[in-house]
Amino acid sequence: MITHRVDVAIVGAGPAGLLLSQMLDMSGITSVVVEKLGRSDVLTRNHPAMIEAASVQALRDAGIGERLSRDGYPQTGFEFAFSGRRHRIDLQRLAGKRMTLYSQADLTQDLVDARQKRAGTVFWEARNVQFDALETETPAVGFEMRDRAYRIDARFIVGCDGADSAARAAIPDDRLTLHTRDYPFAWMSVLAEVPPACEEFVYASHDDGLALCAMRSPTRARYYMQVNPNENLDAWPDRRVWDELVKRFGGHADRDLVRGPITDKSVTGFRSMVAEPMRYGSLFLAGDAAHTLPHTGAKGLNLAISDVWILHRALAAYFTSGSNALIDAYSETCLRRIWKAERFSWWMTWFTHAYPDFSSFDRNMQRAEFEYVIGSEAAATAIAENYAGLPIL
Repeated sequence: MITHRVDVAIVGAGPAGLLLSQMLDMSGITSVVVEKLGRSDVLTRNHPAMIEAASVQALRDAGIGERLSRDGYPQTGFEFAFSGRRHRIDLQRLAGKRMTLYSQADLTQDLVDARQKRAGTVFWEARNVQFDALETETPAVGFEMRDRAYRIDARFIVGCDGADSAARAAIPDDRLTLHTRDYPFAWMSVLAEVPPACEEFVYASHDDGLALCAMRSPTRARYYMQVNPNENLDAWPDRRVWDELVKRFGGHADRDLVRGPITDKSVTGFRSMVAEPMRYGSLFLAGDAAHTLPHTGAKGLNLAISDVWILHRALAAYFTSGSNALIDAYSETCLRRIWKAERFSWWMTWFTHAYPDFSSFDRNMQRAEFEYVIGSEAAATAIAENYAGLPIL
């Protein structure tokens, strides 16, 4: 068995785990990252990410901001569309903030490059990950790689290993509460080699379901459509996809929406989950291991970054001064922001989607909400503040 000793063992090499390792390293705290997938598999998660200003600053502080600042697309607003009518939410004017559109694959690549530059250790393709002595001050992570056994001894372990978290599963059922909600629909994601119909996100609510325009680049478009969770992609040839998008966007969509070759289609289900508390002994949860939410509010990646920022602050205080105060407050501090983001994502999902059990009353309530947003500066400001991102603390 090969044994390593570090201050913090991190499970999961997504943005949360890699960013935490980078921040700890810059604070003189040793860590390793253990990832079950191969490096190339992690880098294929190529969906656009709307990154909040606070998240951008956290990345810059960690030395990750150069390519993000150069290649990211500033987003100063987004639009709602309802029955062909459109209304823009001006984030810059209403909330005093803008967001940055950037590929999650590019962000992960930036983080991998940053860890390599600082000689950070990532164990890729780790199998049979196990956890030991989590309720003690000497926890460990064990795994296998290339037919050899490894053990990482650490003071703390952090689970950043996604929605199907092995770290979360290692917590006894009676020590963890999962708050969940499943949604009766999914999103079909479509990547096309065509100029996007819009440079800002457009959430189009239609009786047949939501359609979303999300620019990937000036020459590549990413669209999403609400579909059934068990949708068969073989039933969606390119022509049907384009016809459905034009119908759902309405208005001038047939003029603005450029049809062309579709290079990728996938279906992703919707689920909200919050794990409480986010700590068990010497184990912490962060990112999707601790919470998931609908993509509608663009909050998933940003919550992961805020978790990591809060946890780094707590661990730095512990290793610098021996103080447990911020560590003990970690879960409560994160959950205050998480539940606000969950509320906003739930509201955005309710507002823009067609639920299968909606009555005419429910649909008219959505229309009334749209009219209220159009006519109320206060309502639009509340949406802008939540979408652009609430303060981390």
